[in-house]
Amino acid sequence: MALILQTLVCVFVFLYTPAQTAYCHGKPDLNAKQNLNPVFHGETRFVRQVKNGKLYVAGEAQDAFNVVHLWGTPYEMGYAHGSLVKDEAFRFIQSVWTYMEQQVVLAINGSVHIFKPWFLKEVADKGLDVALDAEIDVTRPFTGEYFFQEAKGLADATGLDYKMILRIHMIGELTKGDCSMVGAWGSAVKQPGSLLQLRALDWNTDGPFKDFPQVTVYHPSDPKYGHAFANIGWTGWFGSITGFNSKQMAISEIGVSFPDASFGSESRFGIPFTYILRDVLQFDSSLSDAMHRMKNAHRTCDLILGVGDAKVKTTLRTFAIVVLVYLVSYCKVQDSWQNPQFSLAFKILRVWGPNFYTDTDMEPEASWHPKVKDIVYYGMDWLCPGFSEVLARQLTKHHGNLSPDVVIRDVVSIEQSGSLHIAVYDLSNNQVYIANARGTYESGPLDAFDRTFVQLNTTALFEVQPPQV
Repeated sequence: MALILQTLVCVFVFLYTPAQTAYCHGKPDLNAKQNLNPVFHGETRFVRQVKNGKLYVAGEAQDAFNVVHLWGTPYEMGYAHGSLVKDEAFRFIQSVWTYMEQQVVLAINGSVHIFKPWFLKEVADKGLDVALDAEIDVTRPFTGEYFFQEAKGLADATGLDYKMILRIHMIGELTKGDCSMVGAWGSAVKQPGSLLQLRALDWNTDGPFKDFPQVTVYHPSDPKYGHAFANIGWTGWFGSITGFNSKQMAISEIGVSFPDASFGSESRFGIPFTYILRDVLQFDSSLSDAMHRMKNAHRTCDLILGVGDAKVKTTLRTFAIVVLVYLVSYCKVQDSWQNPQFSLAFKILRVWGPNFYTDTDMEPEASWHPKVKDIVYYGMDWLCPGFSEVLARQLTKHHGNLSPDVVIRDVVSIEQSGSLHIAVYDLSNNQVYIANARGTYESGPLDAFDRTFVQLNTTALFEVQPPQV
């Protein structure tokens, strides 16, 4: 009984703790220029195949990237992935691990501020590998088993350390990325009945990610493993941060570093956001499926998640911004998070779910974040006036004429969002436009929003046939 009372006191104290509100102070360059690079429209080019996998290349010259197709069970897909791009996957995983070690040292010394304080304390006390293993342990009950099977396949094919693969996939939970998203339909778009969606990722152009861009297309062998979907990310990476599926759905995401009073404390005990976004792509067939998943998930960090569904014909729900507004904190009353009293608190607290916003009720309400008919948008964060007002201005300026070309030329290039990579989804027409940051040994502009976009036909991607080997 005492433990239950302690739990309830913890709940009560948190709910009546005032939140501190701060704003991000960044803003785009006033001299930002249009992106006038022609979009690359060529076909993907076949390179090689292995059992359960095919490798293609999309784009040309310094804007080219791998397109990997995988078939079979999760283990078989992981093994095929590693077999097709063994050297690249090995270098990527090792490079990310080295980068994380370097960044943690800088963070402990106060030189960078990308990690959460509790994580840095654990690293200082126990070491990076132990701290990440603890994060894997507390999120494992909420993680699909397919993820671990795929990691094992990748490890077996490449010779990489299985635990290292899992550890680097925790990086999204421990850092914050500044990103932007847009959903536009109805009166806002040039083509009647179309749905446009933007996902711009601003994150770590100084790290190894820019050197390993890849689109990974999954063709599960059995319906129990879901349907076909594609991750836009990097070689050897299989969490989802950007992507689309064969059901004409796509995802966007923003890490929230500047919440308002509607957000509460974050939690370690739940499903990592890169896994829940993958579950949306892999298993959900409609916007309502995704909303149900978001509502009932054990969530962790403060995020804005966007899900687009081109099949929805009403403008009210054509594009939903799924905002995870944390009104609660999880209170641990004993050393084991599996303690029954902690479980009671967990169940009590998680009745507060995310808020689902459209163009008519989008928050936060502010002069720098005006409502625009048939558009939802967020620039770089939840409270980020400098970027949000520029994004709103460009969307309003081109309202009624929005198309993939306009978004590329006049929206993300002027807002200057999407440093690492960008996806512009034209879901109704089964097209996606992708740009990546400049690699270490490449030339031209650094940021993806200033570089050449490559167009891919999503229908053609999902119709690629498995190898006959």
